[in-house]
Amino acid sequence: MFKHSQLESVKAALMHPDYAKYPLYLRIQRALRQLILDGVLQANNPLPASRALALSLNVSRDTVENAYSLLHAEGYIERQVGSGSFVAEVPQLQKPKRIIATQPTKQPTIQLSKRGQGMLNNEGVREALTPHPFAPGIPETRLFPLPLWLRLERQVIRDYQFKALQHSDPQGTKELRSAIAHYVNLERGAHATPERILILTSSQQAIALCALNLLDAGDRIFTENPMYQGARKAFETAGLIPVPIPVDQHGIRVDLLKQHSTPVKVVSLTPSHQYPTGATLSLERRLELIEWAEQNQAWIIEDDYDSEFHYVGKPTACVQGLDPYQRTIYIGTFTKSLFPSVRIGYMILPAQLVAPMTTARTLQDGHTATISQLTLACFIENGHFGAYIRQMRQVYAKRLITLEKLVRTHLKEFLEPLPPLGGMQMPCVLICGLNEKVIIEDAKEKGIALTGLSSLYITTPTQTGFLLGFAAYTEREMELAIQIIRKVFTDNSG
Repeated sequence: MFKHSQLESVKAALMHPDYAKYPLYLRIQRALRQLILDGVLQANNPLPASRALALSLNVSRDTVENAYSLLHAEGYIERQVGSGSFVAEVPQLQKPKRIIATQPTKQPTIQLSKRGQGMLNNEGVREALTPHPFAPGIPETRLFPLPLWLRLERQVIRDYQFKALQHSDPQGTKELRSAIAHYVNLERGAHATPERILILTSSQQAIALCALNLLDAGDRIFTENPMYQGARKAFETAGLIPVPIPVDQHGIRVDLLKQHSTPVKVVSLTPSHQYPTGATLSLERRLELIEWAEQNQAWIIEDDYDSEFHYVGKPTACVQGLDPYQRTIYIGTFTKSLFPSVRIGYMILPAQLVAPMTTARTLQDGHTATISQLTLACFIENGHFGAYIRQMRQVYAKRLITLEKLVRTHLKEFLEPLPPLGGMQMPCVLICGLNEKVIIEDAKEKGIALTGLSSLYITTPTQTGFLLGFAAYTEREMELAIQIIRKVFTDNSG
């Protein structure tokens, strides 16, 4: 006899979220099958007539009939004309014992590839979803002209209609590539044409493409020391071996690079605002590096991640614009200059690298969102991008001055600020005996995000301290955060 509790089990299965994707007859079939497998409905037990069960479940009789037919086909029930439906004899059916775990169950071990395990071990690159002072590299988004952006987006949809919803050229829309070429030639002194620009989703993707396409696993690559962790992780994940070259107040030591005994075919650097020191690579060293690349048929990866924000003097022309030999790969991004979720970066490539890099890109994500590209192209072409950059340059310059004053006023016995000529973060060197990692952990518990300078060195660090981002935080927000940091320092000093 079909009991009330069994009927309730079937009703519960109909409403269970795990079964929601299935049609009604499959939900009923799976619920009855589970009751049979669990031994709740034993062999030779009669099942309700399809009409009666349909009435109880408030479904059509056909729905129940379909469920019964499937159970019969699978061998779980027997159907006899005039006698009804019965649970079939299911051979070797054992009810599993329920084990109540007293401790959390361990996850099963999985076997990843060496590359997959390497990516897991280096923990990837994760940005803060909600900015907390003083996370570096995060732009201010609260001042972005969102109504203007939305108006341009609507204009794009009106002008391009359904074409804006289709796949984009893997290299990027011609409109955006043309807008970028005009901008970087004018503002950064680049030598770019639309045909040599590849639109991507981020500068991180550009760095990864360079790592995978220019070198083989086991090859060496010259890098700055200290350096941006995202680039280092991309290189190591590709199986490359970073060869650290020291940085001073004029940028990477090109003289030491040239003297190095290891044959290396690629150098990666951040010449506009070295990450994390903020140093600008001198013109003399830029020219020297270009000649080295030509003589050794090597590639220069120029990561120009935040060059728009230069506060003292005039910015130096980018390395790519000074390079007559086309040995430089220029990487730019709009996630720093505009807002992170725009997800648009780009590379200016030597002509011979356009086809291989574009092809490699198609194996990753295919293309960048068309509507975003076309909207950004309008934003640049109509002069809004330049106006916004000028506005934010003033905002960020003021915030940098504020942060330096706050550090010198409230943390002078602990930190020495090293204000950069531009960028979105300021390095501060520890001048006391406190442990960098302890300060970071204590600050994290209080909602403050500190990046340790020591984590950015490949070899033994010569400096410990913190990289304080300032672009995304108001003067008041920074003041409150500095007060919290001061308390962390004083608590650890005792």
